[in-house]
Amino acid sequence: MTLREFQNTDAETIIRWIRSEREFREWCADRYDHYPIDAADIVSNYGNCGSRGGFFPLTAVDDDNVPVGHLILRYTDTEKTTVRFGFVIIDSSRRSEGLGKKMLGLAREYAVNKLGAETLTLGVFESNQPALNCYTAAGFRKAGGTDVFEVFGEKWRVIEMFLRVR
Repeated sequence: MTLREFQNTDAETIIRWIRSEREFREWCADRYDHYPIDAADIVSNYGNCGSRGGFFPLTAVDDDNVPVGHLILRYTDTEKTTVRFGFVIIDSSRRSEGLGKKMLGLAREYAVNKLGAETLTLGVFESNQPALNCYTAAGFRKAGGTDVFEVFGEKWRVIEMFLRVR
């Protein structure tokens, strides 16, 4: 597996990995105001984020250059030492193969070696146990802060996680 820059054509693939509105909200929280989205929504959102700088959408590809995962990295501080992971997703037909942990490891290397990160952060919904397990296996630890989102009339608690890399 390798990481490469997101290509607009990846958006259609990412959408196919999302099997339900619940999975969609676990992936993006409230970052999109409607479901389902189409590829143009992702491209537009990333274009808007990219115009501000400090935003790095990446796609994980297998040895045949087929996308198997995706995530974004972005700076969260003016010193550019903290990088947040977001929009983390693995091909739904390939989950439970260890690809998420591997992709996070590659993203960690990218964040450290190319972006100069000292700390990595992310948020995960408490109810998304497979993702929480993956992040923990990749070395992330609970940070203590939490937010709550209302989704489908339910209160979804976000667990903030971090990983010190320097």
